[in-house]
Amino acid sequence: MEMLYTLLALAPIAVVFLLMVVLRYPAKLSMGVAYVVTAALAFFVWHTEAAVIAAATVNGVVTALTVLFIVFGAILLLNTLKVSGALVAIRQGFMGISPDRRVQVIIVAWLFGSLIEGSSGWGTPSAVVAPLLLALGFPAMAAVMSVLVIQSTPVSYGAVGTPMLVGVLSGIDNKADVAAIIAPMQPLEYLQHIVQNVALIHGLIGVAIPLILCGLLTRFFGAKRSFVEGLKAWKFALFAGVVFTVPYYFIAALFGPEFPSLLAALIGLMIAVPVAKKGWLLPKENFDFPPREQWESAWLGSLSLDQQQSGSSFSVWRAFSPYVIVVGLLVLTRTVPSIKAFLVSPELTIRFSNLFGTSISTSAQFLYSPGSVLLLASLACIVIFGVSVRQYAHGVKESMMTMVSAAPALLLAVPMVQVFINSVSADGSISSMPLILAHSAAAIAGDAWPYFSPWIGALGAFAAGSNTISNMMFAYFQFSTAQEIGLTLDQSAIVVAQQAVGGAAGNMVCVHNVVAASAVVGMLNREGEIIRKTLVPLFYYVVQAGLIGQWLISANWVWGVVALLWLGAFLLSLSLHKGKAVVALPAKA
Repeated sequence: MEMLYTLLALAPIAVVFLLMVVLRYPAKLSMGVAYVVTAALAFFVWHTEAAVIAAATVNGVVTALTVLFIVFGAILLLNTLKVSGALVAIRQGFMGISPDRRVQVIIVAWLFGSLIEGSSGWGTPSAVVAPLLLALGFPAMAAVMSVLVIQSTPVSYGAVGTPMLVGVLSGIDNKADVAAIIAPMQPLEYLQHIVQNVALIHGLIGVAIPLILCGLLTRFFGAKRSFVEGLKAWKFALFAGVVFTVPYYFIAALFGPEFPSLLAALIGLMIAVPVAKKGWLLPKENFDFPPREQWESAWLGSLSLDQQQSGSSFSVWRAFSPYVIVVGLLVLTRTVPSIKAFLVSPELTIRFSNLFGTSISTSAQFLYSPGSVLLLASLACIVIFGVSVRQYAHGVKESMMTMVSAAPALLLAVPMVQVFINSVSADGSISSMPLILAHSAAAIAGDAWPYFSPWIGALGAFAAGSNTISNMMFAYFQFSTAQEIGLTLDQSAIVVAQQAVGGAAGNMVCVHNVVAASAVVGMLNREGEIIRKTLVPLFYYVVQAGLIGQWLISANWVWGVVALLWLGAFLLSLSLHKGKAVVALPAKA
């Protein structure tokens, strides 16, 4: 019977994977079918109360609306920069650092994207960085893929540490058995052990992410379709990995989970940008995309950012100032207690408690949302660049149209996830679908569980769309499983850390991140193609997390060698895989 429930619990995920990734149906169709399947299983098989299913659905709709608000703000800022002519100056500024697209993607996606993730999280890098890459001349699909790949290493400390301080801590806090095992430590003290392990595992894996990102960029979007072409930037890519991950680890170890991603990204930018400007560590030949007329139609989005290539009347700093405002406001609203308390106060929160008589509540804090920050930055453009009210109104109209086109997929995807998470039987005799999958995996893995634990984290993030929620669901489960197989307290902290690392990596493929990232560059109905690409780095990340976790737990150098061999085998396999060279294809208007 347990096996039957396990197979049925897999059905919603299998439906999404089959329809979106294999058959390449658009997200709105795939998620609509997945929602029906999930709700039917919850009601007829799990015997979940109808009121719970309805409440979970409403909670999902409200969450989707908050995501759409961020999407709207991001597109409006982009459109405002476009009509002002500031995008030309921004493009020229990054071209002034280096015309090499591999260098640009490292600086903009890896470092600046990590800064945005560290300050805000919750998918904000997609909303900010993907449009910026589009403005630099990246194909829409390349921009989306790039910003999703970097939503891995910095995610565990995103939104000033929320996945750890809320996600993991809520999993181990207020549990009598955990308190007895970790005594005399308090949960916050034990959390710091987990935080340090998370930083170590992420650092060892993430140092190669800029290199892998370069390889994926040239493999999927280069004229030669060569992964090796990306590896030619290995010196700068690994350097950019080191200048982020080294301070990232020490900040986490010394100061806790709030600022590793944010401060490490700032340090990385301060070091990497001057190095790139000097031309140090850069490849001898620049890489660029094929001529635009040779781009495949699948690469393109509906947003038109065609610009005059003549010089801009704005300086680079002035043109980039709206993004400085975004970062500044995100940091201010997330780190100053009085401001944060005001923005999240009950008076400014829309809240629906105990929906339909259940324990499920939902809320929206639009003033605290990154969407409000993006809106303020777009309004600032009126003053900074002299944008007319008519131009701004036109940008609002275009942004609204793009947001509406993205709405169906999100308004189905997030409710499906919420029903999946809340699918507990009315009498409590059957656990929710995610927990059944986790228990079955643990029963099969046995003593080898530490190798598999990151997969559970990734599964949770894929399903829930959030590292924080994945940690909330599975941190206690991971700790308990580690204890059951006889691991020590310190070793159990590593297993929980693997959960957090896997949960961070799962952000690369979670559906609502993919839909939101696609929406802000005007590229819809090709979400499955994007997931097919980001599955590649996800596979590397989760396998490597398992190997490194085993190494740390066993203290056996053999596992470290295996981890190095896995990295080499991964890069070699991608290098040997030949793609078709780009041929001239008509581009969509």
